Amino acid sequence: MVGTSVVAGPQRVEFVFDSLDDRPVSSASMRGKPSVIAFVQTGDQRSQAQVKFLIAMAQNDGDKTNYALVALEPRMNRELVEVYKSSLGVTFPVALADATSLTGGGPFGEWKGVPTVVILDREGKLRWRAEGRIVRADELRAALHSS
Repeated sequence: MVGTSVVAGPQRVEFVFDSLDDRPVSSASMRGKPSVIAFVQTGDQRSQAQVKFLIAMAQNDGDKTNYALVALEPRMNRELVEVYKSSLGVTFPVALADATSLTGGGPFGEWKGVPTVVILDREGKLRWRAEGRIVRADELRAALHSS
């Protein structure tokens, strides 16, 4: 059920997620740079570990790469997600998944496990995806450079 696949999609992934602050988490806001998006659940320990790797990467990358988290949590858990963001020290945009994405639909398709990390190229095309496991910084860097 878990694994990694390289995806060379011909079309851009179009999405808009409800951000916790005024920094949008959308396909339009992320175009122009490679983007790393992690889909997480607040109660999942692997998700927390994944977030810590991404925080360190984002600090090192500065403005070269977009980073974002999308919490696979219902809208009623918004406050919980805000506490999660604050307690982990997340500095990049965090959003809530939409209802369609929560049920396995939406622009990124079905979830086979959390955390799920995707990489979009500069044009917003899905280039890489890892599901249900922690992806370490060296693997993410290799995937970013190949996208």
